Amino acid sequence: MSFNENAIVIDGVSKCFQVYENPVRRLKQFIVPKVDRVVGRESRAYHEDFWALKDVSFVLPKGETMGIVGRNGSGKSTLLQIIAGTLTPTSGNVTVNGRVAALLELGAGFNSDFSGLENVYLNASLMGLTREETEARLDDILSFADIGHFIHSPVRSYSSGMLVRLAFAVQAQIEPEVLIVDEALAVGDAKFQAKCFARLKKLKQNGTSILFVSHATEQIVTHCDRALLLDGGVTQECGAPREVINRYLDILFGKKRENNSTRADVDKQIALAAKGEEERLERETDLEKTEEVKTGSQLRLNSVFDERPHYNPSEYRWGDKSAEIYDYHFDQDGQAFPGIFEPQKPINFLFKVICHDYIFRPIFGFAIKTKEGVTIYNTNSEWQAVSIVEEAKPDQSFIVSVTLPNLLFEGDYFVSVGIASSNTQGEIIPHDRRYDSIHLPVGPVGTFTGLADLNARIKLENG
Repeated sequence: MSFNENAIVIDGVSKCFQVYENPVRRLKQFIVPKVDRVVGRESRAYHEDFWALKDVSFVLPKGETMGIVGRNGSGKSTLLQIIAGTLTPTSGNVTVNGRVAALLELGAGFNSDFSGLENVYLNASLMGLTREETEARLDDILSFADIGHFIHSPVRSYSSGMLVRLAFAVQAQIEPEVLIVDEALAVGDAKFQAKCFARLKKLKQNGTSILFVSHATEQIVTHCDRALLLDGGVTQECGAPREVINRYLDILFGKKRENNSTRADVDKQIALAAKGEEERLERETDLEKTEEVKTGSQLRLNSVFDERPHYNPSEYRWGDKSAEIYDYHFDQDGQAFPGIFEPQKPINFLFKVICHDYIFRPIFGFAIKTKEGVTIYNTNSEWQAVSIVEEAKPDQSFIVSVTLPNLLFEGDYFVSVGIASSNTQGEIIPHDRRYDSIHLPVGPVGTFTGLADLNARIKLENG
């Protein structure tokens, strides 16, 4: 890809902040080194260096959207401010082709004493628009913001939701070459967020490149072409959103990935299922293979989860292993592990769990996602008030059974399963979470389109 096809090029960018223990040390840092140079004395530093970013590099092609994720303090906002030009990097090069519009923090670019309308003109002028150009867009801006008569009130009286509505309306209607959104949409209601994402989609279609920061991982997977993960100011991963988000979850829960297979493994499995290789699958469905397991230590050597049909070798797994999910089974219409599941027919699904330690009030859960990573359904035993034991003991095993009505549309889906518990502070402790561990291919259906059958019924009458 040529240089001109890139909206943003970040090459080895680092940012160091000088942190002072108190104002006196800041004053000393300003004065003492000058005196030392005069008298020929070696200077000392009165500050500590804090590296917010360390050697970050990436390229964002024109017309693409990049999501940036990371824990609080990972350097996301610092990076965006450098790209927007409000901070200068300590080292490295930043190249941005085109006009940049940025929603970095609430109220940025606004004067709190001005009315909303006055701030529209102010913000647009900061973006390089003339008054005439702003007036040509004014109706669209006011319509998008939809804050009514408050547009004539000082913005200091605005709620955070009203403020972000107005700010986004201005930035989005300018149609910049690069748009930066730093968690601003988190304060908007669902209706406004839907309108914003529709506008982002239109901007992208018109060639705008978008940098999008959010803690909502599904927004990153759904709306971004690529993603960047920062932790401690360092790039941990940059690439496909789904892979980056899985790595992000690793960091959040402090566990490492146990399977390094690639997405190609999943694609291969999808192809096999589509060909209907039922005979190969049926040869692997012997559930008796796990019946001889007696103890948790033996089970670690006898788990057959990854030998089952429809197993996804690209699963993402983490947990403290106080318990393990070691087997699963599907059947539909009496057939075990069909190559493709028929729509609108119930699917019986179960998974098996063994405990290696005492677990207080275990929680068993499962979820179904699209292949893009969007959650369609997620539930657990706690939400459904289903309990079998107050405290599980070592070597105690459980079978978790689920009946799925299979109202899904034709396509490829993935099942996630897990066992967890909560501590006295109410924090969830993951023991074994197997994300996207099972491929669920659903055959064609001709009565609807979308994701799931909501059983809507059309009735016609003569008027």
